[in-house]
Amino acid sequence: MAINREPQVFLFLSKILGRNIVGATGETLGRVYDLTAEFVEPYPIVTGIIFSSAQKKNPVVLPWNDVVDMDATISVSVTSIQDLSALHLREGEVLLKDALLDKQVVDTDGAKIRRVNDLQFLKTRHGLHLVHVDVGFRGLIRRIGLIKVFDAILQGLFDYKLPNHLIPWKFTQPLSSPDLLQLNVAQNRLSQIHPADLADILEELDIKQRSAVFQALDVETAAEALEETDPKIQVSLINDLNSEKASDIIEEMSLSEAADLIGDLPKAKAEGILKEMEKDIADDVKELMAHPEQEAGGMMTTSYLSFQPQTTVREALDEFRREAADVDLVYYVYVTDEEERLLGVISLRDLILAGADQKLGDIMDDRVVSVKLDAKDDTIAEQFAKYAVTAIPVVDENEKMHGTIIFKNLLEIVAPQLGK
Repeated sequence: MAINREPQVFLFLSKILGRNIVGATGETLGRVYDLTAEFVEPYPIVTGIIFSSAQKKNPVVLPWNDVVDMDATISVSVTSIQDLSALHLREGEVLLKDALLDKQVVDTDGAKIRRVNDLQFLKTRHGLHLVHVDVGFRGLIRRIGLIKVFDAILQGLFDYKLPNHLIPWKFTQPLSSPDLLQLNVAQNRLSQIHPADLADILEELDIKQRSAVFQALDVETAAEALEETDPKIQVSLINDLNSEKASDIIEEMSLSEAADLIGDLPKAKAEGILKEMEKDIADDVKELMAHPEQEAGGMMTTSYLSFQPQTTVREALDEFRREAADVDLVYYVYVTDEEERLLGVISLRDLILAGADQKLGDIMDDRVVSVKLDAKDDTIAEQFAKYAVTAIPVVDENEKMHGTIIFKNLLEIVAPQLGK
């Protein structure tokens, strides 16, 4: 049995703008200036046509339900412009040309900033839906009305047709205003981008856009992106936030990154944030800030897991499952005595493979490589290279464990262009 499928009709905004609007009596009412749309999922839907007319000083809005046909002209069911009201946007409604055309958007699939040259709509019996953003050169040529000439020249000379470069709307995050960012927070599109790529995007934006984008992120995404961002930009972004919101974000960062950032902030701002942070996290950050950045104490994180030798593998794994999400280091667990002196180390692999009732003291490696609190970056780098470990514990002169250095933290000191 044949299936009656609705024909797909695609229209570009550049081809809609400037079209004449013809009323029910055949009279030309005006010319299209813009479209209004409601940002709903999965695709924004056009709600009205904004047009100008010699009969009214200000633009008027024609509800989309009054559109009868869209050919060379736009036929509508109204008979007089006097039946239409002045432009007034409802909540969640935007002007598409004004909000998107020639503006920057984030291509969340390609993790790049793009310039919008045109918009593509899909016309269905239910309405007109925004489905693609055109970021290609073809869209620019189409807008200036030379696409047929351009195609003929390329076809005749090179047997080539310039392709469209369309981004599906679901991979598009507008940046032109805080309102548009807020409209898309629910979709959480920016959180789908890798933190390192999101950091690159933030660094490309101007100060105003960067702040707006950052403040639209959820706390966890903001913290992940901040860790990957240039320190000067970190300071700028946090300075734009009140202490309460800044503390929420910094608490989600690794302790070493948080300490570095707070150490770079103005004193009054840093003190305000530390007061808003949870006391145990703030105390850990203060401890790290007390050590020079180039020494082990300044590079380490105090967020790691340690157990006493009599702890069983089962008990350690249960604790690991409970705490791993909030721990910076998950490659190793350390074995310490009652006074927190370092006794040994166990890799996560060995912990998983061990018998559930085995004691950690029986499976630990007591040939543990460590560095002192005041060890310099070159010494630490030599230890990483010599022993091929991914983290090195930091101890004092009494072998009491104070933290551990993750290789990435060292890299940020000795090769900052690679560490971020």
